[in-house]
Amino acid sequence: MKRPIPIQAPLLLALVALLAAPFAAAAQEPPAAEPAPPASAGHDAALAERLGADQYGMRRYVLVILKNGPTPLPPGEARDAMFRGHFANMNRLAGEGRLVLAGPLDGTEGRRGIFILDAADIEEARAIVATDPVIAQGEMAADFHVYYGSAALKLVNGIHATIARESP
Repeated sequence: MKRPIPIQAPLLLALVALLAAPFAAAAQEPPAAEPAPPASAGHDAALAERLGADQYGMRRYVLVILKNGPTPLPPGEARDAMFRGHFANMNRLAGEGRLVLAGPLDGTEGRRGIFILDAADIEEARAIVATDPVIAQGEMAADFHVYYGSAALKLVNGIHATIARESP
C-alpha cells in the first residue's frame, strides 16, 4: 500500500485560494440591475404622461357619491331651475377637465349619482362639488372617496361627445 504524498501547508493554502477565487469575486460584485420590463404593446408614453398615468396606466381621482340631501325641493320651477344649473355646472366642469365621469344611480339607499373628479385630494373635490346647485341648495349631499382607476377615464368626455346625438 502506498502512502499518500504529504501536502505542505503553504501549497494547500494556495490551492484553496485558487479554487475559491471565482466565488469570492462573485460575492464582492454588486448584483446586475434587472432590466426594466418591456412596455406593453401599443404603449403610448406621451399619452400616458398627458393623462398622468402611472406605470400601470392608472391614476388617483376622487369618487363622489351623491345621495339624498337634507332639504329636497318640491317639484316646480325652482327645482327645475336647480337641475338646469346642475347640468350646466357638470358641463362646465367636464369642459375644464375636472369632471371625468358622471351619471345617475338607481336611488337605492338614497344614492342618486356619481362624479369622478380629477382633483388633487378630497378637500379640492369638496370645493369643486360645492359649486353645484343641487349641493348648495341641499337637494343632494356628497360622500367623498379616493379612487384609483384607469387614466384613460380622462378621455371619456371627448369620446362621449362623438357618440351622443343630443345633450342632456
